Amino acid sequence: MSRFQTTAEQNKTMIEAENGQLDILVGTHKILQGKLNFKRLGLLIIDEEHRFGVQQKESFKKLRSEVDILTLTATPIPRTLNMSMAGMRDLSIIATPPARRISIKTFVRQDDKKLIKEAILRELLRGGQVYYLHNEVKTIEHSAEKLRQLLPEARVSVAHGQMRERKLEEVMGDFYHKRTNVLVCSTIIETGIDIPTANTIIIERADKFGLAQLHQLRGRVGRSHHQAYAYLMTPHPKQLSKDATKRLEAIEATADLGAGFTLASHDLEAMKKGETPNLDQPLSRGTEVNLHLPALIPETYLPDVHNRLVMYQRIANAEHDGALRELQVEMIDRFGLLPDQIKNLFRQNRLKLKAQAMGVKRIEASSSSGRMEFAKTTQIDPMVLVKLVQMQPKNFRLEGGTVLRFTLPMEKTETRFQRMEDLIKQLS
Repeated sequence: MSRFQTTAEQNKTMIEAENGQLDILVGTHKILQGKLNFKRLGLLIIDEEHRFGVQQKESFKKLRSEVDILTLTATPIPRTLNMSMAGMRDLSIIATPPARRISIKTFVRQDDKKLIKEAILRELLRGGQVYYLHNEVKTIEHSAEKLRQLLPEARVSVAHGQMRERKLEEVMGDFYHKRTNVLVCSTIIETGIDIPTANTIIIERADKFGLAQLHQLRGRVGRSHHQAYAYLMTPHPKQLSKDATKRLEAIEATADLGAGFTLASHDLEAMKKGETPNLDQPLSRGTEVNLHLPALIPETYLPDVHNRLVMYQRIANAEHDGALRELQVEMIDRFGLLPDQIKNLFRQNRLKLKAQAMGVKRIEASSSSGRMEFAKTTQIDPMVLVKLVQMQPKNFRLEGGTVLRFTLPMEKTETRFQRMEDLIKQLS
């Protein structure tokens, strides 16, 4: 059920739903707009949950009190995420991307015709298609005409929410079947569009969009195994507000697959503290430590996914060694003796805190080698590093001034932790 159907078709669907002749009804917001009654509604699945308001979602519950609700979204809204963290809703995360899926390369650039032409041509020459987002319906045709003049070889079409249903359906059909290869559009494409051959998106005035919206729009490309590109075009940097600059920096920094949940979690944390989200460090995860060891909370130890998520969050947010010790005691008291994987998790976080205090960005170590990357603001004395390399040239070497590479035997778990702890102590 959607606005693309005739009134007669919609009425027929409503009668079938009321008589129990339908098993599954797929629809847009249109489902909420009529006097639609279900004979035995049992399950409601809301896709792209952030597109629905609280009032709309509550109206579903009135349809039938016993209805089970499953909501799906790449960027959970803070209200829903908070309910999940509080245990009012179950939460499940799909963190594994589809096979061969590649993260989208994102660029924030000042508006430039040459760059736009180059980006579109590169996509067209490899047989792909392009979304060109211009979110002003009044001037969208003018924008499309400028693109036609800039790229006479491109087949340009226009799509926006104020078009007649049949015309919009026709335009989207042409784009899907590759009869056109550049779609000048509004944010109507934000959800529900899955065209694997469209792998470049250019967003005009990206500074006018919110974080979650930019993340959703970027997600319209990169839906196959091809490398996708997102260009966020802005006016001159001096014309941008501080918040807009921070938002754009944040979206450029979160190119990883599954970044939407991290964005939403960060926003929620700021809201809980009564703060405006600090976008200077939008996803500052501090020091990253990867020792290639099992450091996790096993499902067998803590079966409830909500409890596991909460404990992961509390461990990651611990600000000092004492807080970690208290958490360890609490976990033993609540759930029993800690298995080795959780002991590794706590020890890894202790190492992270020490490294973070010294300005170490990343530590990585395997059974025989590893690397330590330093931040620009590191407190480590460069002479200490130089002496270490001079004294043990076979084991240590500097790379590019910010990376220390090392070759050490670290096969056993205890040895690996001990080596890293000793190295941190030596450098401090």
